[in-house]
Amino acid sequence: MPVVLQTTLLLVLSNLFMTFAWYGHLKHLGHRAWYLAALVSWGVALFEYLLQVPANRIGYGELSLAQLKILQEVITLSIFIPFALYYMQQPLKLDYLWAGLCLVGAVFFIFRS
Repeated sequence: MPVVLQTTLLLVLSNLFMTFAWYGHLKHLGHRAWYLAALVSWGVALFEYLLQVPANRIGYGELSLAQLKILQEVITLSIFIPFALYYMQQPLKLDYLWAGLCLVGAVFFIFRS
């Protein structure tokens, strides 16, 4: 499997865990003490790091540091929008489109030769 594909798949899985670690507690633990939400989030984030660290190590030889970061941000927005809409029941906003277009520009500039 190509390095960029391995890196991307690991970052997608990592980001799924990260999104739930960062925001999932807002839906399920909003009535609990913040430190309990932090402990649960840290537990979820452990799985994120078990995927994210190898992803960056695998990808770093083939991708630059800036390319890894922009790839992560594109993945983050690609996962966050469905999470916000479907899981957290947030309204669709035109700002998601503008943010996506900004990332398209970032991808263009960081990946061009």
